[in-house]
Amino acid sequence: MSTPTPPAETVTALARRYRLELDMGTDGTPAWTMVPGITEFTPKIEPTQQDVTTYDAEGWSEQAVTMLAWSVEVTLAHRAHPETGKFNAAQEALRKASMRFGADSYVTVRYYDRNGADDAYQGRALVTWEPDGGGPDEVDTIKVALTGSGPLVEITNPVADGSPPPASKTLKAVS
Repeated sequence: MSTPTPPAETVTALARRYRLELDMGTDGTPAWTMVPGITEFTPKIEPTQQDVTTYDAEGWSEQAVTMLAWSVEVTLAHRAHPETGKFNAAQEALRKASMRFGADSYVTVRYYDRNGADDAYQGRALVTWEPDGGGPDEVDTIKVALTGSGPLVEITNPVADGSPPPASKTLKAVS
């Protein structure tokens, strides 16, 4: 028996590799805007499984996936402009969508690996906006749940060519 070759992938990916963007376009043309202040990001795809066991299975249970549901849960540091105090526009759009009905209650989002890895998705979702509250010494954080409505579509990563995401800045060391 031979020893398997160790994998070449030895660096652990960081959770902060994800970027979430909201389509803020109003004329049918996407206007992707970064949702800032993410402190936790959890994408989920949950299958619905149904029993499809027949007598042919000889006593073994059989299952089939009949539906998929997707969601993204994030915790946000609530962002405001340092001079005007106005809250971030993307965060405000999520908050407002959480309090609307019908077509106005949906948002279109995409998320992707900001390092360019082949891990990028887009879909339409309902929003739940839940402030965490807290004491006088705590920061304002919000739990946001994006519950998918329809398919989560795999897309080409917007930064797959190695270019930085729009509106991101690379800090340089000061000497």
